[in-house]
Amino acid sequence: MKRKHSIIFFVIGLALMLVGCSTAEEEATKDQADASEQEASESDDRIIVTTVALVEFMERLDLDLVGVPNTYKELPDRYADAEEVGYAMSPDLETILSLKPTEVMSVTALESDLEEEYGDSDIQTTYLDLESIDGMHQSILDIGERYDREEQAAEIVQEFEDKVSEIEEVVKDKDSPTVLILLGVPGSYLVGTENSYIGDLVKRSGGQNVVTGEDVDYLSSNTEYLYESDPDIILRAAHGMPDEVVEMFNEEFQENDIWKHFDAVQNDRVYDLEETLFGTTGNLAAVEALDELLKMLYPEEE
Repeated sequence: MKRKHSIIFFVIGLALMLVGCSTAEEEATKDQADASEQEASESDDRIIVTTVALVEFMERLDLDLVGVPNTYKELPDRYADAEEVGYAMSPDLETILSLKPTEVMSVTALESDLEEEYGDSDIQTTYLDLESIDGMHQSILDIGERYDREEQAAEIVQEFEDKVSEIEEVVKDKDSPTVLILLGVPGSYLVGTENSYIGDLVKRSGGQNVVTGEDVDYLSSNTEYLYESDPDIILRAAHGMPDEVVEMFNEEFQENDIWKHFDAVQNDRVYDLEETLFGTTGNLAAVEALDELLKMLYPEEE
């Protein structure tokens, strides 16, 4: 009888062991399948971005690209093999279509100009809001969520928030200087309101824009009106061809007599903003841009 029980227990134990091995093998196979499925899903993403700022975001988020914009700026080495797909405002649709993208990313500032063109070509397009810091951060977080990069996205946002908190502490007991922002393009210039991206940076750096209460980002210039605003500081931002724009600004300030009566000019508080730091839309240089603005707005803090 005891021998019979021993045989029964042995058989039951062997059966349980086999079941356990089978279950372990099934779980291992399932885990391997899940990993392969995730890898395949990631490799199936064929993303194209059409601005330099978006390229930089994607690198920080550790995402591959099949298409990048044409630009005179140096792009990350990671995207050396990506195809150039034209400029942000004039994309090469033929090239874009040939890359069979799963998503093309542009910016909301260009949506009205491009939505018909992209729509007619049946291209899946996402327009990201880089026109303000808050919009930029939300766009980064959205990309992070969509492509399983939440941690990297949150890190980018936190870096900026830490810098803003640091600046707020530095300037909390100081008077806010008034600031006039001029955006130059070859042949003309506009005035940046507090709604513009640079205006947003100025506000977060403790400055007070002389143009408030406007719904738009930029306005046509009126030197008589600007003189009456009497800014403490004038910031000149170059867009497009920066060297030509800086030269244009210099000629304007020398030849238009009204500028010499501005306190900012008399006090030598006119600053040309470096284009790589101060674009017209949000970019990863925002933290460094805040540091530079702090030096301009509060030189005593240097």
